Amino acid sequence: MAPTQASPRRTLIIGGARSGKSLTAERLLAAEPSVVFVATARHDAADAEWNTRIAAHRSRRPSGWSTVETTDLAALLRALDAHDAPLLIDCLTLWLTHVLEDVGAWSDTSKDAERACAAAVDELVAAWRRTRGRVIAVSNDVGSGVVPEYPSGRRFRDELGTLNARIAAECDDVLFVEVGIPRSLLHAGTAAL
Repeated sequence: MAPTQASPRRTLIIGGARSGKSLTAERLLAAEPSVVFVATARHDAADAEWNTRIAAHRSRRPSGWSTVETTDLAALLRALDAHDAPLLIDCLTLWLTHVLEDVGAWSDTSKDAERACAAAVDELVAAWRRTRGRVIAVSNDVGSGVVPEYPSGRRFRDELGTLNARIAAECDDVLFVEVGIPRSLLHAGTAAL
């Protein structure tokens, strides 16, 4: 009998908008009896379409999954033990959006805002590196598009590209999803699902 292959402990799933990243992450954890879904999206009372998207994501989660709505990802990762239910973080893109907002980096080009953002990213990457449990994070790939016209868009693209690269460097697997088809960037020739 062939030995069973262990699931990767830390997996990053990236791709463009509406590429199937979240669905891929959910499928990878479908056999787990319980999963902690970490939602980084914030409800917006003025944006009905956004809230409909959140509700659609929520409705397809299995009944054994629990949901935690937070942006304190580092604390969750530090507390995660090898025997705990896996975490599915959806998504790092929104996490970074909130970090930039919370430190005032969208409009503040000062070194203080830059340092605060860098410190938050450093804390997350360190917690990701050291976590003992299984975790899958979803993030957008924004490096393949056009250069944003506005400074805030360029800053976001650069910050997210750096975050994705730093998290990927600490992963056991990185999946890139295009048109609903995942492929491993670390293990050529392996099927993701």
